[in-house]
Amino acid sequence: MDIFTCPGRNRTLLAMHFEWKLFLTALGLAFILEGLPYFLAAEKMPEVLRALSERKPRELRMLGMTAMLVGLLLIIVLRGAG
Repeated sequence: MDIFTCPGRNRTLLAMHFEWKLFLTALGLAFILEGLPYFLAAEKMPEVLRALSERKPRELRMLGMTAMLVGLLLIIVLRGAG
């Protein structure tokens, strides 16, 4: 992060550098994890998807929120440990 002052203004700005390599690595890992069940259990996936389609939207939202919170907690713990 760089700190610089805007000319003509009394403001100090922080310039953040986006880490494309880290972002694309995380995106690649997400694609791998998303594709893994389809590759390992292709014959069971229609049954799994059918079962998911029968769930109520509220249940799916709660499942999604739980997954996101677990992921966020994992990131916070791992980033704090480093």
